Amino acid sequence: MNKEQQALHQWFEGKGWPYWTPHEILARLMEETGEFARLVNHQYGPKKKKAGEEVQDFEDELGDILYTLACFANTHGINLDAALERSIDKVQKRDQNRF
Repeated sequence: MNKEQQALHQWFEGKGWPYWTPHEILARLMEETGEFARLVNHQYGPKKKKAGEEVQDFEDELGDILYTLACFANTHGINLDAALERSIDKVQKRDQNRF
C-alpha cells in the first residue's frame, strides 16, 4: 500500500469500519465516474449546468474516484502506485512506435 492507502486503512480501522463489498465499491465507482462524466459534459460538451446546480471541479471528482479505487485496492492488497507504474510501462512498450 502507498502512504495514502495506509492512511485510509488506518482511518477505517480506527473507526472500526469495514470496507464496502466489491459490488458496493463497483457501484460507488460507477456513481463517481458518472459525476466526473457530467462535469466533463458541462465543461466541454453540449449539456450545460442548470441554474442553481452544485459547483463541481475536476480535482474533487477525480479524488472521489481515486478514494473509491483505494478502497478496492486495500481490500485486495493492491498498491495503486505499483498498479499505475505497471500500466504506464505497458502502454509505453506497446505504443512506443504507434503514434
